[in-house]
Amino acid sequence: MLHAPAMVPSLTMAKLLQVRQVPDEVHRTLKVRAAQAGTSLSEYVRAELELIASRPTPEELRARLETRAPVEVRETAADIIRRHRDA
Repeated sequence: MLHAPAMVPSLTMAKLLQVRQVPDEVHRTLKVRAAQAGTSLSEYVRAELELIASRPTPEELRARLETRAPVEVRETAADIIRRHRDA
């Protein structure tokens, strides 16, 4: 069964993204990395963009953390480490 989002083919057309004024050094670096990965430059950059999009931004992470209840800590991390180390 194919239920995971990455395994279900998209029913919509993929979007085209054009990036202008990429510095030569950045282009060369990405092209080398794509070749080392055995993929085309487009495939490599697409995979990198998917990775970036899958991670929350610092602002999104901060907002998510602010919705959580505060945690009461009874002893410091150093005390916990000492207690386990000396046990």
